[in-house]
Amino acid sequence: MSEQDDFVTALLDPEAPLPRDLATWNGSDPATRFAVYRNNVTVSLIDALADTYPVTQTLVGERFFRAMARLFVQKTLPQSPVMSRYGAAFPAFIADFEPAGSVPYLADMARLEQLRTQACHCADAAPLSTARLTQLLSDTQTLPQQRVALHPSAQLIRSDYAVVSLWAAHQDLAELHRVNPCTPEQALIVRPGLDVEVIPIDPAMYRFLEQLLGAASLGRALEDTCLTHPDFDLVAALGLLIQRGLIVDLPLETTT
Repeated sequence: MSEQDDFVTALLDPEAPLPRDLATWNGSDPATRFAVYRNNVTVSLIDALADTYPVTQTLVGERFFRAMARLFVQKTLPQSPVMSRYGAAFPAFIADFEPAGSVPYLADMARLEQLRTQACHCADAAPLSTARLTQLLSDTQTLPQQRVALHPSAQLIRSDYAVVSLWAAHQDLAELHRVNPCTPEQALIVRPGLDVEVIPIDPAMYRFLEQLLGAASLGRALEDTCLTHPDFDLVAALGLLIQRGLIVDLPLETTT
């Protein structure tokens, strides 16, 4: 094991021996100084998780959240100097964290908050102009072969629980006492402007957008969606995307 590995192991595990040849410039106790450093690093990473997952923390309380986050930090070092990217694996960790089992929607709430963070830092993209949209959508010959390129920040979440409504309630956008946590929900998460939006959608719209994000043509996405949702309203779906400025291109599907 290298000296760097020794250092990382000791940094994450308070029970591990001190790194080899550890010394201080002023002759103070290396063990004490290293313990302070280890604690500062751990607390900073826990604080970063709390910033990314505020509703997740609220649902279980600060004490439980920070104890859970500490265990995650001990297993997971940052892979980037950008702290907003830290904790991408936290939702999966929560899903496997047995003490959190009493809040079955906790991992999905964390997943929603992680997707919001990702959307916040995605690239900008201008929506397709109204004139160009009108031109392409009015061409009924090629329309089924068009692909719908959505804003780069567009992501989907689907849960067996009402995480969308629970998240909205914690933003004062809904009344918490009216939320049934056991209601399955889905949402489109996107940042077309300055703010990240969490847009509730129905199962049919979820399936349609899932196809579009998978690069299916408009015709194939519509056909697939209608197999399970025969009452799907394509006009309303496209209207939502256009109104929110989420269509950035309508490239023609290429065949090989």
